[in-house]
Amino acid sequence: MPWLTSQPLNPKAQNKLDKYINNLAKNFDDPKIDNNEFVRNELAKLIFAKNYFDLEKELPMTAFSLDPQNIRFEAEYYIATDQEKFAKVKPLLWFWKSLDQTPLGQSISTGIPIRQMLAERIFAKTGKNLKIFQNVEVSVGYNISVADDVAIHRDVFIDDIGGVKIGSKVSLSDYVSIFSHMHDLVNETDVTLKEVVIGNKVRVGFSATVLAGTVLSDNSMLGAMAVATKDIDPHMVAVGIPARARAEKANSATYPSVSIDARSYTKTPDIRANPDYQDK
Repeated sequence: MPWLTSQPLNPKAQNKLDKYINNLAKNFDDPKIDNNEFVRNELAKLIFAKNYFDLEKELPMTAFSLDPQNIRFEAEYYIATDQEKFAKVKPLLWFWKSLDQTPLGQSISTGIPIRQMLAERIFAKTGKNLKIFQNVEVSVGYNISVADDVAIHRDVFIDDIGGVKIGSKVSLSDYVSIFSHMHDLVNETDVTLKEVVIGNKVRVGFSATVLAGTVLSDNSMLGAMAVATKDIDPHMVAVGIPARARAEKANSATYPSVSIDARSYTKTPDIRANPDYQDK
């Protein structure tokens, strides 16, 4: 018996949703349209049921806050952020973040397909059947690669400034945090970028943390509230702070061939986020 059941919308509602998502995608992909203006106009209609310019006359600062050009993400202050790339995804990230505070974003049936459409235009790569639940945040977005059948649950934070690769059939549970940069222990302004790799069929438990440069091998698991400071070998279950392998999964002998194995995986070289840093 499967764990999940199908709960489709009625055909009329699904058709309306499909048309809305297709219209969003069409506008986001149109090079003639300024996505900053499109997002502010769409949010004005979606949240306040008003034309943006009418809203600006009645509530100028409310209208001001809807325009992506008037807000700043934390990543915009990072020296390592590619400002040109981020400028392209910023309006979509602001729409994503704002949408999550609305009924449309909080509903599973509407929020997930809208976020999938947005992720396809923000992430470096997206696979099929991507499920992203509400209140997920990313730092820059354009350094995330996701394979097929991935589920990213509520309130997950993905810091992808140093790159994050997620394999197929991965589950990131609620409140998981993934970091791809680290600060020097003594000189906190000295920052290094380290890619995080999460292999196929990996489960990361509730409120667990994956630190920069870590590889979670295929079919491994990081337990609830654990902190992965080092790589995890295939099929191993790691728990604790810091996380240590405590058991081997029962299906290890019958699992298909492993493609991501931390013991042999060639990691991307670390990058100095601020190459001109000088300890003073």
